Amino acid sequence: MRKKLITILKFILSFFIFFESADIQRLLATILGFKKISVAQATLLSFLSNIIILLCLFLLFRKEIIKEFKIFKKNLSDDIDIGFKYWLIGLACMMVSNILIGLLFKSSGAANEEAVQKMIHAAPMFMIINAGILAPINEELLFRKNFRNILTNNFFFIIISGLFFGYLHVSDATTLEQFLYIIPYSSLGICFAIMYSKTKTVFTSISMHAIHNTILSILSIII
Repeated sequence: MRKKLITILKFILSFFIFFESADIQRLLATILGFKKISVAQATLLSFLSNIIILLCLFLLFRKEIIKEFKIFKKNLSDDIDIGFKYWLIGLACMMVSNILIGLLFKSSGAANEEAVQKMIHAAPMFMIINAGILAPINEELLFRKNFRNILTNNFFFIIISGLFFGYLHVSDATTLEQFLYIIPYSSLGICFAIMYSKTKTVFTSISMHAIHNTILSILSIII
């Protein structure tokens, strides 16, 4: 009973920390003396707040993270193979659903993606680290590790984890077509959850998530 209570408290606390990101950034802006915040400054604040969140999540899940890293290291080749397989499936689902939404609604993309693009062009190096490394670690600990601790049933874990991940990326949507981008994001989130479920280590989904975000960030800079 005590173990279950601790797990629930960790679940709640980790979400609280994650969603305090805006307040953390406001505090950092005050400390750094930022007044009228530019896109480059907003990128720096996001970068710093992600580091703080990562440190907090590491403290919460330290023992589990160390244990799962050992599993990942031991089964590296198999875990990477499984990860790539489901990442490619998730990527294909994303691409198809993005194209369909774009054709049906003449949409230019998700609101979240537009904000990310601005930050990438304002501070590319910060965003490669922020979007390519820090965000994947934080999001996988929150949406995969955290949900896995609460949801022992594989089916519910995969679906709920994927849907919450998708919702996170469209939570600022103001129109129906923008909200529909929950489909491609959830597709990828579901694939991350499947690979975690199969390999028993969050480092598989962290690795694939990091590869995914880093490739997209580099392509955005080049293009």
